[in-house]
Amino acid sequence: MDFIKDIQENDRKTFFKDFENSKKYSECSEEEVPNKSSNSRPLIADFTEYSPLHNGHFHCMKTAKEKIPDGLFVAVVPGLFERSGRGLPYILHRKTRAEIAIAVGADIVVEGPPMGIMGSGQYSLCLTKMFQALNTDFIPRGYRPFDGYEKILERISLGHGVAPKPYKIVDMDTKEVIYNGKLEEDNYVIVSFSKSLKKIGFDFKDKFIFVPRIEGVSGTLIRKACSENNLESVKSMLPSETLRILEREINEDRAPLHDLRVEDYIIDSANNLSFEDLLKLNFFNEKLAKELVEKREEKPFESIAEIENSIFYGFSSHFKNRVLSILETKINADMISEYINNYPSTVRVLNYKNEAVLEEFKDKVFENGNKFVKNIVTD
Repeated sequence: MDFIKDIQENDRKTFFKDFENSKKYSECSEEEVPNKSSNSRPLIADFTEYSPLHNGHFHCMKTAKEKIPDGLFVAVVPGLFERSGRGLPYILHRKTRAEIAIAVGADIVVEGPPMGIMGSGQYSLCLTKMFQALNTDFIPRGYRPFDGYEKILERISLGHGVAPKPYKIVDMDTKEVIYNGKLEEDNYVIVSFSKSLKKIGFDFKDKFIFVPRIEGVSGTLIRKACSENNLESVKSMLPSETLRILEREINEDRAPLHDLRVEDYIIDSANNLSFEDLLKLNFFNEKLAKELVEKREEKPFESIAEIENSIFYGFSSHFKNRVLSILETKINADMISEYINNYPSTVRVLNYKNEAVLEEFKDKVFENGNKFVKNIVTD
């Protein structure tokens, strides 16, 4: 628990530092932006949580590298607060996830947005802004094939934005309904990316590398095996590098982290933040803030379960976990909005193959000037 608390406290400091720096950088003129030209190789930017990196992730990486053999492979690994887009803790700290990514073949690992304190549209926008900021040439994405989905992928390959509407998928360029029904999570992410990329004006025609998901990998079984310290049962689902580093982290008592939250922080926020302060938090509205205040006035919260039971179901099945993550971190909605507007003025490199690759990456990012990135730091 001390390790988890250290992560949260350090990440709060980093978030606020990044936030203040981003405001400062946004005031800089374009003349102050570094301007380099290079003949660097194409950059492949792959967003994946790697919690942990399994054979499915490895297959996607290998496929992209085979298709673009001279590519610079950059993994975008979600960062601050160690919470996924579903609002749940990761199995491993991002630095460890980055270490595994380099061990299996990535050239550079950069820190992605703090997904757990954002809505899906917010973090999708951040991720696509990262693709834009990195001067990305190719974006590999795994998907689950089914009848009708190929048509969606064809439109995205043409550079069309595709928007998910209630029970239908619409081509943003032609306004056609190209699919009736809902998409499961992996396939939805691709559609969401295309919508956000279109929104920021990034030309993604022919940039996506779509990779069909492989069978025989279960995230649920991997998480269960980590919780029970029974990695032998999922050995066939993980690259040897993942298995080795995961075993090391478990032995050093730095994993697994996915069943842990700083409950004291959450309970303290739910019991002691004023109605006005609750209302300022991301995801919160009057109904939710009022519900928590009324429940704690009857009886102060003593457990996470009591707080969860007081949170109504939101627009997604992950809403409760996201609210818990916000109570854990106490980040306001207006701050998130401004953070997204200036994202990612600082690109934080978590790990890299070698110094030559790091310099090549920097040259690529600042190729022909870059109005989005003001600073690249190594963590």
